[in-house]
Amino acid sequence: MSEYQYFEFQALDRPLTREQMDELRRYSTRARITPTGFVNVYHYGDFKGSPERWMATFFDAFVHLANWGTRWLMLRVPLALVPAERLSAYCTPGEALTYREEGDHIVLSFYASSEDHDWVDGEGWLATLIPLRSALLSGDERCLYLGWLLGVQAGEVEDSEPPVPPGLGALDEPLRTLVDFFGLDADLIAVAAEHSGPQGARPLSTEALARWVEDMAAADKDALLVSLLSEGNTYQPQHRLELLRRRARREIEAASSATSSTAAGPRRTAGELLARAEALTESRRREQAARRARKAAEREAEAAKRRKLRLQALRGEQERLWQEVDQLIATRQPKSYDRAVSLLEDLRDLAAMGGAAEAFTRRMQGMAARHRKKPSLIRRFRTAALVP
Repeated sequence: MSEYQYFEFQALDRPLTREQMDELRRYSTRARITPTGFVNVYHYGDFKGSPERWMATFFDAFVHLANWGTRWLMLRVPLALVPAERLSAYCTPGEALTYREEGDHIVLSFYASSEDHDWVDGEGWLATLIPLRSALLSGDERCLYLGWLLGVQAGEVEDSEPPVPPGLGALDEPLRTLVDFFGLDADLIAVAAEHSGPQGARPLSTEALARWVEDMAAADKDALLVSLLSEGNTYQPQHRLELLRRRARREIEAASSATSSTAAGPRRTAGELLARAEALTESRRREQAARRARKAAEREAEAAKRRKLRLQALRGEQERLWQEVDQLIATRQPKSYDRAVSLLEDLRDLAAMGGAAEAFTRRMQGMAARHRKKPSLIRRFRTAALVP
C-alpha cells in the first residue's frame, strides 16, 4: 500500500484573512484552502507546516490520520471556558490526552498510533468530531474522560481515575465517532460507565433566570451587558454568552443547594478498570461461544431430523437407488459422481437402520472393485468413508 496522510484544519470562531490564506498557501500548492479551512492529502512527501503552531495561530480544530496507524485530533478552546486546572485531572503522562496554553486559549490534543487501526479515508471525520468542542464549551467533559481512557488503553496511565462525568452510558454521535476514530475498547468504556450517572443538568427555566436577573444589583447588570456587547473583548460573543450562562447556573444552583451531576463514588485505578474490562470481554466471549454452540446443536438436531425423515421416505426403494447409482456412474461426469455418492450415503444409512450394514459393505466393495480404474470416483468413495 502506498503512503497516505490526511490533514484537515478548521477555523470556527473567526475566518482566515486573505493574508493568512496566502501564508498557508506557501506551505502547499495542492491544498484546498478556504476562509474556514485547510485540507491536504499526501501520497508522498510530508506536511511542511507545524500543526501545533497553526492551531495556536489560525485554527480551532484539526485532524490527522495516516495509513501506518497515526490518529490525531486537536481542539482549541477559550481558557476561560475550559480552565487548565480542570483539564489537568484528565491529561495523561504520555500522548493520549495533553494540552498547552496558547495566550487566552487552550489547545487540546488527542493522539494515538497503533498498527491495529484499520486503514480509512480521512474525509468526513473532523466534521463529525467538531461538535465535541461545543459540548466541551458547554461543560460536557465526556470527551476528556475518553481521552484519559485512551491513555489507560495505551498503558500510559497507572493512577486513579479522574472525576467520572455523567452520560458515559449514552454516548452521542460525536463521542461515538471519537471512540471509533481512536479504536477505544467498548468494554473499557462500559466499565467506566458503571460509575457514571445520567446525562447532564436540565436547562435553566425562564422563571429561574428571571428571578436571578431581578435579584442582581443594577451596577452588576450594567457591567455584564457592557461585557457581552464589547467588541474589545478577546472572546467571541458566543463564548461570552456561555460564560454568562455558566455564572447564572452556578449561582442559581448554589441558591437552591443543587448537587453536582458528576457521579460520586470510589476512584478506580487504571489497572482495576483494565482488569474489569478484560473480565467483561472474557464473559462476553464465553456467552458468544455458548450461543454459537447452542445454535450449532440446534442446526445439527434439525439436520438429523430432516435426515431421518428422508431415510424413512426411501425405505423400500433400495434396489431402485442402486440402479440409479449405476446409471450415474456410467455417465463419467463429475456432477453425476457426486450425486451417486450422495445416494450411496443414503443406502449406507438405510442399511444401518435396517441391520444390513454388512450386506451394504460387501456390495459397496464389489462396486469399488468394478470401478477401480476410475480414480476420481474412488477418491470420492474414500472421502465419504464408503470404502477404506
